[in-house]
Amino acid sequence: MEENEIERTPSGKKLQGRTLVMTICAAGIGGTFQYGYSISVINAPTMYIQTFINETWLERTGTPLESHLITLLWSIIVSVYPLGGLIGALIAGPLAVQFGRKTSLLLNNLFVILSAVLVLASRACRSFEMIILSRVFAGVNAGLSMNVQPMYLGESAPKKLRGAVSMSSASFTALGIVLGQVIGLREILGSEWCWPLLLASNAIPGLVQLVTLPWLPESPRYLLIDKNNKEACLKALRRLRGSLDLSAEMDEMLEEQAAVKGERSKRPWELFQDRSVRWQLITVVVLSSAMQLCGNDSMYFYASYVFQEAGIPYDKIQYVVIGTGSCELITSITCSLFIERLGRRILILGGYMLMALWAVVFMVALSLQEKISWMPYMSMGCMFAYILSFGIGPAGVTGILPTEIFDQNSRPAAYMISGSLMWSMLFLVGMLFPFIVGGLGVFCYVPFCTVCVLSSVFIAFFLPETKGKSLLEISAEFDKRNSKGMEPRKAQYQLGEVSRSTALCVEPLESEGNQGHAAGLAP
Repeated sequence: MEENEIERTPSGKKLQGRTLVMTICAAGIGGTFQYGYSISVINAPTMYIQTFINETWLERTGTPLESHLITLLWSIIVSVYPLGGLIGALIAGPLAVQFGRKTSLLLNNLFVILSAVLVLASRACRSFEMIILSRVFAGVNAGLSMNVQPMYLGESAPKKLRGAVSMSSASFTALGIVLGQVIGLREILGSEWCWPLLLASNAIPGLVQLVTLPWLPESPRYLLIDKNNKEACLKALRRLRGSLDLSAEMDEMLEEQAAVKGERSKRPWELFQDRSVRWQLITVVVLSSAMQLCGNDSMYFYASYVFQEAGIPYDKIQYVVIGTGSCELITSITCSLFIERLGRRILILGGYMLMALWAVVFMVALSLQEKISWMPYMSMGCMFAYILSFGIGPAGVTGILPTEIFDQNSRPAAYMISGSLMWSMLFLVGMLFPFIVGGLGVFCYVPFCTVCVLSSVFIAFFLPETKGKSLLEISAEFDKRNSKGMEPRKAQYQLGEVSRSTALCVEPLESEGNQGHAAGLAP
């Protein structure tokens, strides 16, 4: 039997299904999972690390640190994580272009392993500075993976599943949050003697990825368009698609390759200068910023207080907090199942509108908590509803957009801009939120509610639906705004420009070796 005939057998379909699922899992476990896990595990050992800082300083100088200095050093340990993420986002684009999507994810594990070694050695070396450096490297790992993983999966997924496959990045983030909360329980690794092991446990997912991902295919689009390796591209497509005709997808990618012949990948500043992608860039800037400025992460700040006011014993709160992460996990998985039916626009619009509603109810509940006995339960319900609403759309759809609205040459730079904004805003919110609480009290969610309302308005008026559309169709909608005051682009250039994202429906070419399979398996 010919190779293509073998690929069309039922066993070929099963092989394709396994390859796609394994690619999603291998990329996710060492990718966005690390972001959720690292921001989650740092909460459990707060008091133990602060005690370690004070003891270390006392051994060095003979005098204990004042409480405000201990708080300052702890704040530095927490805040350097998003700064490391910013570094990771900035280097993600060049690495993805130079080494490829898969290889970049593999190289990224060096940062998390170095982070684990530093934090494990910190107690023996009596150095809290090593913890700070460890968090920087953990941040670099998370920042790089949050950019490269959705790019890798979006370029590897079949067109009809690209939304669901890309949404798996959000699911792995939420899974990391939940597992970090579980592993951080006092009965597991959240005790005083185990906190270095807790912070170093993020090396385990990295090692799993190092063992599994090398056996899986690279992004077919990267292999053909960036590396000009048609044979490797066909081999990767056969493994990922299995049993349907590959000629249409190869046809589309060959057009992309011809369109970018001799062009290099764009730099971030070049996107700001290119008026042909002006509204795509505005969309990414607005929604990437809104994802962190919406206040979802700040909701965890209130978790312990709200649960305590609701009458939950203090020693049981750590178990209930796991429910907050579970909410985001459940909604992200559910969203990945329905995103190809409902579309991206309605999910992200509905998410922000619901968040604005629950922010108002939450502030009312907080203001009446001392007067009405059942109001703490209302606050607790609002907190879960807010996190659920975030998981419905903003948590997952935001990361998909650069893949769907930018071409192959612009996509790495678009992810650099998106990632840089997310990490910068995360750092900004983390630094300002205590002051916002101090200044506005129970009405501290007014700024976040405003962001949700403004984001909803922007999405309603300016974000086109991308579900089931080729980049040609998506780009045509953006071009209506981009082309104002500009000469229309030539049709041939436009076709080349807009066909560099996910599989387009074009007529098959009569080329040899372009037969295969595509199965409809969602992650």
